[in-house]
Formats: sequence, C-alpha cells, structure tokens
Amino acid sequence: MSAQSLDRVSINNLRGVGPQLSLKLNKLGLHSVQDLLFHLPLRYIDRTKITPIGGIQPQTEVVIEGEVRASDIVFGRRRSLVCRLQDNTGTTTLRFFHFNRAQQERLTVGARLRCFGEARRGVSGVEFYHPEYQYLDANQPRQLEETLTPIYPATEGITQSRIRDLCAQALTKLDNHPIAELLPSFPDGGLNHQLAYSLIDALLLLHNPPPGTALNLLAAGEHPAQQRLAAEELIAHNLSLLRLRQKIQQQGAPILREDQTAKSAFLKQLNFQLTDAQIRVADEINVDIDSTVPMLRLVQGDVGSGKTVVAALAALQAIANGKQVALMAPTEILADQHRQNFEQWFKPLNIGVTWLTGKIKGKARALKLSAIADGTAQMVIGTHALFQDTVEFNDLGLSIIDEQHRFGVHQRLALRQKGFVPNSTAETNGSAPHQLIMTATPIPRTLAMSAYADLDCSVIDELPPGRKPVDTLVLSNLRRNDVIERVRASCVNGRQAYWVCTLIEESDVLEAQAAEVTASELQLLLPDLSIGLIHGRLKPREKIEIMEAFKQGDINLLVATTVIEVGVDVPNASLMIIENSERLGLSQLHQLRGRVGRGTEASHCVLLYSPPLSGNGNARLKIMRETTDGFKIAEKDLELRGPGEVLGTRQTGNMHLHIADLQRDAHMLPDIKVVAEKLLLNYPKNVDPLIRRWLGRKEQYAQA
Repeated sequence: MSAQSLDRVSINNLRGVGPQLSLKLNKLGLHSVQDLLFHLPLRYIDRTKITPIGGIQPQTEVVIEGEVRASDIVFGRRRSLVCRLQDNTGTTTLRFFHFNRAQQERLTVGARLRCFGEARRGVSGVEFYHPEYQYLDANQPRQLEETLTPIYPATEGITQSRIRDLCAQALTKLDNHPIAELLPSFPDGGLNHQLAYSLIDALLLLHNPPPGTALNLLAAGEHPAQQRLAAEELIAHNLSLLRLRQKIQQQGAPILREDQTAKSAFLKQLNFQLTDAQIRVADEINVDIDSTVPMLRLVQGDVGSGKTVVAALAALQAIANGKQVALMAPTEILADQHRQNFEQWFKPLNIGVTWLTGKIKGKARALKLSAIADGTAQMVIGTHALFQDTVEFNDLGLSIIDEQHRFGVHQRLALRQKGFVPNSTAETNGSAPHQLIMTATPIPRTLAMSAYADLDCSVIDELPPGRKPVDTLVLSNLRRNDVIERVRASCVNGRQAYWVCTLIEESDVLEAQAAEVTASELQLLLPDLSIGLIHGRLKPREKIEIMEAFKQGDINLLVATTVIEVGVDVPNASLMIIENSERLGLSQLHQLRGRVGRGTEASHCVLLYSPPLSGNGNARLKIMRETTDGFKIAEKDLELRGPGEVLGTRQTGNMHLHIADLQRDAHMLPDIKVVAEKLLLNYPKNVDPLIRRWLGRKEQYAQA
C-alpha cells in the first residue's frame, strides 16, 4: 500500500462499520480513513485530572470524585432524584430529572462515584444536572483519561464514543501508511512558523491533546497544530483556484487589438473625461485582451467610480475585432440600466445592443435568440438567463459580469463556457472568451486573495471630478417628522429623494407590505409630492417603468425596498433616507448611500434607527458617519460580520473550510498566495493530491 493510499481505504474496512453506520458517516462527508483523520474535533473536555469539590467554579466542565452522603426523591415543579456528593473539601449536588428504579437503588448513601459534567449555580449551591458517572471500587481503581477528550462533529445516530473509536482506529493506520507531507519548506516563502509542526504530529495532537495543552488556544483555533492544518487547507483552496485559472488559460483566447478610431469616437461623445484611475484600469484590460491568453480580471471600484465606462471600452475593443460581448447583471433593474447606457454610447457607433432576461417569452425571445446565434446582436445584456442552454452565441469574445458577489463561481464559468470553441485553429486546446468581472462592493484585500485567487485584480480608486462626498446623518426614529420635512424642502427645491424601507425578516411579501404602508403614510403627509413605490413583488416591467419615471423627474420621492441597492443612477436624486438602518450590513448601507451623490449638488444620507442600538449596530452606523471610503467600510464589515457574510455564501460557501478561518487566519494569506504559486511552479505533482486531501469530493472548481 502506497504512502498516500489512506484516501483510498474505505471506512467500511474499520472495525464496527456496517452498511447503516457507513451511510451515516457518508452524510458527514466521511468515506475514507483519511477523511476520518481530517475530521477534527469541535472542542475538547479535560478529564485528565480530578477537581476538588471545594474548588469547583460554575460554568466549567470538571471531573469530581466523592461519596454519596444523601439520596432522595424531591417533589417540586418536576420530580427529581437528588444526591449529595462529598469529598474532603466540600459537598455538591447531583440532580437527575430522568431516572429509573435501578439508578435510584444504586445511588445510595455510601456509594463512591467519579462524575463528569458542567457545574451550574442551583438552589442548593453548585449543582450538576445529569452528569456522567462511574462507580468506584477501592480494590480496582479506575484510570483517568491520559489525553483531553475530543468532541467531534456528529450526526443523528452516531455517538461521540463511536466516532472517537473510529478516529482512534484511523490514527493507528498511520503507523504503516503515513500520510505524505505535501508542503516542502521554502526558506523565503513565509509560513515557517505555521509549518513547524509536521502534518502527522499535528493530527495526532489534535485528536488526542496531552494534558496541559492550552485549551484556550485550541478553543480559539490558534494552537500551532491547528495553524499548521489551517495553512495547508488555505494553500489547497488557493491552489484549486490557481489550477482553475491554469486550465482556462491553457485554452487560448481571441486577440482583440485596440481600434483607435472606434475608441476616439466613443470617448468624443462622452460628456465627461475619464479619470486617471479609469485610464489605468482600461490599459490593464487592454493588455490582457490583446493576447491569446484568456483574461481573468476583477475590477473593483467604489460606487460612482465609473466601472461601466471601463467595461464599455473593453466591449468596444472586442466588437471592433468582430466578436460578440455578453454582460450579465444580477437584477433586471440593473440589466436595464446597463442596456440604456450601452445603447446611448453604442448606437451612434452603429453597434447593435440586445437584452435578454428570463421574463422575455414567445416570439420576442425567439427573435433575440436568433440575433444572438447569428451574430447580429453584437452587445448582449441580460440577467442569469444569458447562460441558459437555449442561448447560443455566434462568436463570444468577451463576457462581463457585474456585481460578481451575487453570482457563484459556477455561474461565471457557465457564461465563459458559452463562448468556448473546441479545437480552435488558434489554439489546440480550444478558444475561450476573455472575462471581465466588476464589483461595486469593495472586498478587503485579504479576502480577495483567497476567494478570487484565480483573478487578476484592478481597483478604480478615484471618483470623477465634481463628485462631492455624501454627508451622512444618524438620527433616531423620534426625529422622523423632522426628516419628512427635510424631504419636502428638498423636493420643493427641485431635487429628488429615496426612502428605503427595511425589515429584519427576509420576506418579499412583508417588505412589500411595509413599503406600501410607508408610501401611503408619506403621501398623506406630503400631498404635494409625486410619490412612487418599488419593491420585489412588482413585475420586472413595472419596476423598470417606475425607475424610468423617477429618472425622468416625474416622481419626486421614490419609496423602495433594498431592490434599489445596486446600479440605479439618477443624478438629480440628492437625499437618501434609510429606515431601520441598524438592521442592514455595512455593504448594503454603503451601496444604498451610493445611489445619491451622483450629480454635482451636495447630497445627504439620513440613517434612521430604532433605539436602543446594539453594540454592533452602533459600530456600523458610526463608521458610515465617519467615512465614505468603501474599502475602509469593507474592512470594518469584515471585522464585525466575518468573511461568510461579507463575501456572501455563494463565494465562501464554495470554499467548504474545515479548520481554517478567513478572518482569524487573514495574517497568513499573503504568504499562502506565495507558497501556492511556488508549489504550482516547482512541485506540480503535489498539487492534485493536496487539493483532493482538503476539498475531496467537493472540489467543484476544477470540474466546473
């Protein structure tokens, strides 16, 4: 049997594993002996020492020994068997609400017990509720545990003792079939501290920590043995994304040469100058797509920084080279806004713009599909409908994905696959479209390095001239009437305003009802204003018509749910009111605030909250008041909510981290990236086993 073969040894080979237990273990993702080795404890309990009864602290788990000095059935709200246990330092109470006659007969005065449980404050002092216990025999003393006792992730029908036994069996297999060390040491590659433990030593310690191991470090995930495994797991995930990038870039791509005539005509019709940051990022994209290697680039830009114009320049370059371009947006409102922008920019250049969403049916859909298939549709804009099976492109050269965090890795790969040409004459491995990904949700650098390791990153870190920072106020709901007066004054002076309703329940129906009630109330209080209403329950066409009326100035005040979070661009809107703002995450608040401040007038955002504020709620609103810098806000969001919330489940959910934590282990990520790239370059044979070890059957990246 080879050194790495434990991942091929079925758990069915272990003692006591039959068909039924095997199925339950499979539900936990346990299929092989190696899976058990990497099925690490959630926490530990210390049964290696006896605590004197007089020294027990409440809310601690301890082992105690003593003699039963009293045992009685007590009747109260609930009948219970109550035993008083005493050693030479003190007395405590054992309380059993569920007991049988045999227990009652054996738990008698004089019985000597060793108990384990959590000490709690009770009516008679420190008490233990349903502790585990053993009877002690003076002639046959019981040995204490030699290591800390692990508590494993489990499922219904699998006891802790069973899973401990299976993990112990798996550990014995290491004697004859040690797991290979797949991480060579890099003197200048960082992580030397994290890699101080060998893999096997780390596994042995974490399954059976010796007495004296720092429980506080284990609980925090900061023990060197845990950090050793966390580093390897993060390297494996980084490698899976780098391997995906490698596979894509082996396929080749169309060379899209810059067309100066088309570019000059495009820039000439704009009523603004590009910022230095836009020019820099556009140049980075230009270098990427003027190459046979498929571009994989993420463009981050704060709200209002002008990402769409940069994307339009890339699209123009593709179309000038006879290729089609697809732009995918997460909502119909945003897709329609892109359609309007691109039509305004491209129609004077005789470039056809088509849009496709899931709501377009029948003959209209058939015509659009035909135009996409025969290449008449040069610029195709839509929602996730773009990567459905019925959509066939004639010659897709560039795919653009807006608000990447709303889509998973699979979805953007599916759109890329639409343009894949097998056995292309350009490349023997086929040809794939270039891919540009945009987000207005700034991503902290550490998270970008882990969740988007397959992408090159560009940042548009400059706002267009004339843009003024949005002034942000935080007010209690008690000031609501003052805020309504402020809305009236702003709209009477020719400006427009948003009023955003939020609910803690994630329900389209309840949110729509709340927005309807608010709109009715505001119409009574502001009878002279034209008030519009938009929410998730409206039909897509109705949403678009209302947004168009607001954009044209026919609506003074737009009452909305968070459906307007991304992409809505109405320069005349200069006031944003957000109700129950303490219920929203920082990213959402920042996106909503970004709907104003898009013109040249001073703009304001009022964050209404319902007192009292929680600590987190107060911290969120404080940072919103202090800064409009999206990256500072993103870092605070990461601190308050963690990576799963910041990136969204579609991103971190794909990562399936077992022991690593993107927030706790962020300090490692720069070195992780360096080590992963060196492994890919210098130790390619180690890459697939390492990815398989940590991602196993969940390694969706390479298969997507």
